[in-house]
Amino acid sequence: MDHFWRWVTNEIGQERSLYLSGPIAQETWWGDETTPALFKSELLSGEGDVTVWINSPGGDVFAASEIYTMLKEYPHNVTVKINGVAASAASVIAMAGVQTLMSPVSYMFIHNPETIAIGDSGEMLRVKEMLDEIKEGIINAYECKSKLPRVQISQLMDSDSCFNAKKAVELGFADGILYSEPQVDDNNEPVIFYRTAVSNSLVNRMRGGKRGVPIDSLINRLHSIRP
Repeated sequence: MDHFWRWVTNEIGQERSLYLSGPIAQETWWGDETTPALFKSELLSGEGDVTVWINSPGGDVFAASEIYTMLKEYPHNVTVKINGVAASAASVIAMAGVQTLMSPVSYMFIHNPETIAIGDSGEMLRVKEMLDEIKEGIINAYECKSKLPRVQISQLMDSDSCFNAKKAVELGFADGILYSEPQVDDNNEPVIFYRTAVSNSLVNRMRGGKRGVPIDSLINRLHSIRP
């Protein structure tokens, strides 16, 4: 049986990696109880932390939902790393990571659930109701990870949104970017220190701490500092 997943075990450290590549459950998951049972069996066959590598255009949302839940229930740490694209249903699985990290050249794509339906207007309305409920379930996963308001997540899905790694981290869909050093924004601290020093200098001069320096000159110096 063809799988859309592959396990790799590091024999030295017994570290396990799970690779999710290609379409998720293109044919074998929905209605086939063997495949989800096999996935769960393989997941629980070992112990220790698991790294999940994702490069998938998506697929069956029900398969993704079950994988998401299995990974969340796994009793050890799960780290998700997106090395290509986590689109559609694959982006739901990406939300299962305790940490979700993205390659700097990877992408995440989210959109509303889709299906094909045949029938009369009543059937079309029932399908719409079903899709609306499925969307709410997907929003649940995105909300748990990103902490964004549900309305904003819904709007992002309506717009068929594609995020590069930095945007995904900014929105909270990912926690960090692989291979990059943490950046500390220290631009404000020196400016604050300098402003404080100049302000103290101005006060001292106004109090007579140093004589012979025009007040107008000090004020001009203070105004010349840029944020």
